[in-house]
Amino acid sequence: MLDWLGQGLVALTLLFCALLVFVVLGLLYLLLLHLALRRQGLAQERRRLALPLPPDDALPHVVVQIPVFNEGALVERAIAGVSRLDWPRDRLHVQVCDDSTDGTTERARAAAERAAAAGIDIEVIHRPVRNGFKAGALNEALARTDHGYFAILDVDYLPPADFLRRCMTVLLADETLAFVQARIDFLNADENVLTRAQTILLDYHLGFEQATRSWADQLLPFNGTCGVWRRAAIEAAGGWDGRILLEDWDLSLRARLAGWRGTFLTSVTAAGELPTGWRAWMLQQRRWATGIGQVVWKSLPAIRAKRNLTPRDYWDTLLPFGTWLAYTMFSGTLILTVAAMLARPADALWLGLTVYGVFLGAAIVLFASMRVADRTVRRDTPLVRFYLEFQIVLLLCLYICWASLRSVPATVLGRPRIFMRTPKRGSAAHPP
Repeated sequence: MLDWLGQGLVALTLLFCALLVFVVLGLLYLLLLHLALRRQGLAQERRRLALPLPPDDALPHVVVQIPVFNEGALVERAIAGVSRLDWPRDRLHVQVCDDSTDGTTERARAAAERAAAAGIDIEVIHRPVRNGFKAGALNEALARTDHGYFAILDVDYLPPADFLRRCMTVLLADETLAFVQARIDFLNADENVLTRAQTILLDYHLGFEQATRSWADQLLPFNGTCGVWRRAAIEAAGGWDGRILLEDWDLSLRARLAGWRGTFLTSVTAAGELPTGWRAWMLQQRRWATGIGQVVWKSLPAIRAKRNLTPRDYWDTLLPFGTWLAYTMFSGTLILTVAAMLARPADALWLGLTVYGVFLGAAIVLFASMRVADRTVRRDTPLVRFYLEFQIVLLLCLYICWASLRSVPATVLGRPRIFMRTPKRGSAAHPP
């Protein structure tokens, strides 16, 4: 009986390894696609950003939405930041979407009064009940205005003054765009070893994955902040869904299925704050892993139901979720390998070497991809330092693999999850 169990575990491990080979090939495909499209994609971005905007008196009204939940002094900094945006004052509106249960609301109202005195049309929308979490707050705020464009900036992000002008230049020039996503940067990237490793990991996602998807016209998931949405696209997709922890990815996919597209701008940035402690970072990763799993599980029936999708459409739509699948499969393969080696010690050496070879191939492709992203975004990280910090990145990836795997049962069973905000303390270099 035990021998049959051992053989079954070995066979299952080898099956997972074979699937992981395809995952590694997918990572390599993305790297080659990025290198093939980068020159053309960046040139196109420069051309789009060079397009003229209409005169100020012909510009559309833009609503800046700032989701807030127990943020303390950060809300004051956020309101001061959006007050400096370069957009006609009679066409700029600010909604502070506040679900706070502490003294943040009073801080927000005081800061809003100061902004209003300086000529900003600003409203603090406080909800005593946090229904639908961030998505619910955005839906309620959207219903309070009839304007057509919404810039979403999480409370810890500081946009440059020309943020709206640059994003709206691209959005107004293409009526098929649902949203424009700017590249997220970081105020505290060099604070400690954890923030430096996160920077490498997120630069890979933002400066590499997201840029490549945009250049290849694949599904582009919205990153939840630092972007501008077209109201028509939000409504065509059915609005924000508060049942999903990653409401940004969910809305992006539904907008794509409704015929809209998103685009990514590598040269337009807004800087926010990275978690500085391991506990806060792990909390964030558990929420993201669960949220992506929810989106995948919820969306598969809707994707299958679309009769007019070509094989290319299916590939372009599903490819962004391959990263979550890869993390889940890596974690599952590691567990299966240990179990198979314990059940059949005679096969431990060759089985371990096989799995190690697959993992090593994935690490090499990831290193190359992350180095390309780092050189694109940072440009000045010495190779030795990058290599050493990449070892920490691999440890972070191991935890993400585990978080992705442990989220699967709750996702499949449809258990409701609470949106746990990532704690932020405000960067000392950018005080309120």
